[in-house]
Formats: sequence, structure tokens, C-alpha cells
Amino acid sequence: MPAIDPARHKVAIVLFNLGGPDSPEAIAPFLLNLFRDPAILRVPPFIRPLLARRIARARLKPATDNYALLGGKSPLLDLTREQAAALEAALPEMQAKCFIAMRYWHPMTDEAVKAVKAWAPDHVLLLPLYPQFSTTTTGSSLLAWRQAAVKAGLVAPVTTLCCYPTDPGFIAATTALVRAAYDRARDTLPAKTPLRVLFSAHGLPETIVRRGDPYQWQIEQTVAAVLSAWGEPVDHAVCYQSRATPQKWIDPSTDAEIARAAKDGTAVLVVPIAFVSEHSETLVELDVEYRHLAERLGVPGYFRVPTQNADAAFIASLAGLVRRAMADGPTLCSASGGRLCGSAHGGCPFVPRRHDGRRGTVHA
Repeated sequence: MPAIDPARHKVAIVLFNLGGPDSPEAIAPFLLNLFRDPAILRVPPFIRPLLARRIARARLKPATDNYALLGGKSPLLDLTREQAAALEAALPEMQAKCFIAMRYWHPMTDEAVKAVKAWAPDHVLLLPLYPQFSTTTTGSSLLAWRQAAVKAGLVAPVTTLCCYPTDPGFIAATTALVRAAYDRARDTLPAKTPLRVLFSAHGLPETIVRRGDPYQWQIEQTVAAVLSAWGEPVDHAVCYQSRATPQKWIDPSTDAEIARAAKDGTAVLVVPIAFVSEHSETLVELDVEYRHLAERLGVPGYFRVPTQNADAAFIASLAGLVRRAMADGPTLCSASGGRLCGSAHGGCPFVPRRHDGRRGTVHA
């Protein structure tokens, strides 16, 4: 296939994200969409609809209360639109246009596919706003995209960027935000009060990780890269938040690490290491719920690093990823080009998989 010249050909950049309700009335269907996803609720198909409704009902009241603190809706779509506009502006040499494909609320994947088809691009680049790959996030979005593209008859060369957990540009941008917040927190605290950095990521059920999902490993790689770029020894821990189902989830949990910090008499700086946009899990779970927990337990200081949003350095890192991915042509690639994950991670997108998600024939 001839190489695509992004200076002369139209490139559709599709930004994948989770999505969030845009009104109080959208909260219930958003939750139902989330838990009906086979990548999220991994139970037999005949059980999933009933169990999804049960979990969605149980979570409706707390979710409604959380979104009420945010004005009744998620800010995620507006922030993703800002990122899209900034990314387009950061690629002046390309005929590039960004499209947003949210997984569980509008604009959903089929809407994005129709918009891309109407624009008639010469090339499509799939760019997740999840730096670390998981079968539950990027994997689910990629499958939804493929199915919607086939249904809509969208035909164009596609480059898929699966992940960028240790991309130097992404790491530099993230480290700058962490270092600046650490310095601000350190200036606020008494000199003798220790400060611990908690790298908090969305959790996963242990069973998903045991089956080969590379997410936890990629989170650890991101944290190691940030600490290396920072270049200073710092007390830190990796932890996980947002447990959503009754199964055992990977640990330690963020609330357990906050309790440990209280016992140790250390202040905490929380880094949302897997999120690149503010939403309910940062603005409510981290800023309200965990802050209250820290205060109740007597943690001597609670601070939080902002997400990247449209931070100039972060957008520049995305632009760099786009340029390198386009240079690879139609393919599946990571930020470094090839496969990042080890052989233990059968959930890596570089592993051929059947339509039912098991090893075998690659998804259509």
C-alpha cells in the first residue's frame, strides 16, 4: 500500500475515551452501557444483562450524588474537545481532523464512525486517551470501532496506536506536573512533615490481570519512568481506586494507602497516573471522598496533582505520537513501534485473538 503523506492527504485522528453522562437523566443509561460491556462484566452472556441492571441500579444513587457535585454532568467531553482542538493546532503540517469516540455515552463509537466516513479521510489513526493498554478500555474501544466501521462501510487505511506508557514526551509532561505539585506541597508543609507520593490508577479485578491483561504492568512501567525522569529519591507507592464490582480487585487500594500514610504520620500527594482528563474519579473520588478520608484519619496534608487535560507539553507529546505512528503506515503500533508487553501478557493487542477474545484468529 502506498505511503500516506499527511501533508497532502486527510488524516482522521480518532480519540478514544470512556465518556460520561451529559445530564442527570443520562446517568442511568451511562451506567447500564458500562456494565453491559463484556470487557467490563466478564460473566456468561445470559447472566450479563440481569447483573448489569442490578449493578447499575446499585450505583445509581452514589453516581447521581457525585455528578451533582459537578453540576449534574461529567466534564469529560468538554475537556476531550479541548484536547482535540489543541492537538489539531499542534499538527499544522498535517491535514488532520480529530474525532471523539466515547465508549459509554455520546458521542459514541457509531457516531464517530459516521462522522469520519462523512469527512472521507485518506487515513485513520486510532489514538486512545488511555496511556496504558487494558482489554477493558482501549481493547473494548478498538473492538467497538472495528464493528461499527464494518457496519457503516468505512473503508480507509488504519493505524492503531495501542499504548504509550513510557513514551518520553508523555513521561516528561507528566513528570513536570508531578514535580511542580510536589514542590508546592512541600512548600506548604512544615519542614519535618514527610510527604509520600501515591500514584493512583483505576483498578481492575484480579481475575482480569491474571488472564493476561497488561494494564497493571504498564502502570508500574509508567511510574518507574516518571521516577527515573524526576531523578530524585522520593517516598512513593502505586495504588488503585474505583472498585466497581464485588470481586477482589488488584491492590493496594488508594484508601488503604491513605490509611497507611495516617499511621506513618506522612502527608500524601496523589497522582492520577492513568487519567489524562479530569472527571468524576478525580474531581469527586480523589478531591472529595479521599480528601475527607485523609482528614478523618489525621493525614497531616493531602494534595493532588492535576491531570494533563490540554497541558501544552502533553498535547505536544500526543502530536509526537501521531507523527511517529503515521510514519509507520497502516499498522498496529505502540509508542516505541513494536510490542511492549512480555509473553505473560496474553491480553496485549499484539497477540492474535479470535472473535470471542481468546487466542486465535485476529479480530476483523
